[in-house]
Amino acid sequence: MTLFTLLHGGMHFGSSWDAVTQELVRQGHQVVAPDLPVDDDSAGAGDWARVALDAIERAVQDWAPTNVVVVAHSISGLCAPVLATLYPVSRLVFVAGLLPVPGQSFVEHLAANPDAITFPEPPEHGARPFGLTWESVRDGFYHDCPEALARRAFDELRHQSFTVFTERCPIGRWPDAPTTYVLMRDDRAVGESWARRNAVDRIGASIVELDGGHSPFYSRPAELTAILLGLGNPDVDGYS
Repeated sequence: MTLFTLLHGGMHFGSSWDAVTQELVRQGHQVVAPDLPVDDDSAGAGDWARVALDAIERAVQDWAPTNVVVVAHSISGLCAPVLATLYPVSRLVFVAGLLPVPGQSFVEHLAANPDAITFPEPPEHGARPFGLTWESVRDGFYHDCPEALARRAFDELRHQSFTVFTERCPIGRWPDAPTTYVLMRDDRAVGESWARRNAVDRIGASIVELDGGHSPFYSRPAELTAILLGLGNPDVDGYS
């Protein structure tokens, strides 16, 4: 049995993973999807990682899984490798994820790699965090998601701290855990070229490609779940 630790993206909650969670559990695995303190301006990647670590440790006591796989969407990718230094995870999986640079802030990395984030500059008149409007979020995050689901997700967006962007990544080297990057072919928030060169050339990840945009847990939960379940299948990404 595998324990999947599902880490949500910016402004979201762990409940964004509900559809994937239900199928993983139906297939006989266990899941934790903690609410990370993304809205706490005093919390950095280490704090996010410790919240996830607490969830893992409680689950391990209850379920005794044979493997722990960490799945990080979008901004939570900045804390996933930190978590892998705190707990011996079997695999890191980044879903349209940001990839930190040990010892460097992501703001510094972004200055040299402006194609990392492709989400359009938000307007100033929007009612949601950072002036986001329904139209901008629908286009950037949810363009291929069912509208009712996308609307509910938009209505639930919360404040997003920038601390994980401005602090230096708190680890000195990339962890040794095997790593997979799930690249979304129509992602409008994270740049495809940046993802390819950083996932492969910088951290040595294997890439699995999936049709669709930035939020496959809403738009393609069955396909995303199949990828996660297939991580033990060498036909998927060489993991054994």
